Amino acid sequence: MLDLSSFNNLQLDAIREVGNIGTGNAATALSKLLSCMIDMDVPRADLVSIYSLAEYYGDPDALVAAVFVRSLGEFGCSLIFIQDEEDSAMMVNLLLKQQFGDSLPAEMPQEMLDSALSEVGNIILSSFLNAINMLIGTKHQISVPGVAHDMLASILEVVASIFGQMGEMALLVNTELRVGDGERSISGNIIMLPDPEALELLLRKLQVL
Repeated sequence: MLDLSSFNNLQLDAIREVGNIGTGNAATALSKLLSCMIDMDVPRADLVSIYSLAEYYGDPDALVAAVFVRSLGEFGCSLIFIQDEEDSAMMVNLLLKQQFGDSLPAEMPQEMLDSALSEVGNIILSSFLNAINMLIGTKHQISVPGVAHDMLASILEVVASIFGQMGEMALLVNTELRVGDGERSISGNIIMLPDPEALELLLRKLQVL
């Protein structure tokens, strides 16, 4: 079984490039969803231990919103999209304005806000996964997305305890998105937790194993 110490630079670079390609595809899909231009900084991608996730983020007490999905196809993995609550609310507001226009109510039920967040997260994560499957020639089925609001430390603790049963490595992808006129900046983090056999499949398909 692969572990972090066994990866060489070529393999790490290949996995990081997969993260970059997936994020670019997700940004394109988000641009279509919101019907506006999305500029994306060059993503930073790192392969880390799932038990070290907290070291790569900021304040553990920060309130965040997270969207979870599971890929059930040939490339088995779990995917999570995490944002600060402020950035998440901004993203949701952009989507709701796109759907409701000037008739957007001042107060929205939490269920509707979470539904919009689920839609945004599902588009981002599905597009990220689609890029990988197209790259390596595999197929997938994606689960219904789940949404959670909590402190960052609590979210990452759940991630490690639940998804750590399937694999011990995570691909972290962090980027900054500038929406529309470029004055609104939104940060987002994608965490991909590939199953051990899926990670080996990915490396074989990329011809670095």
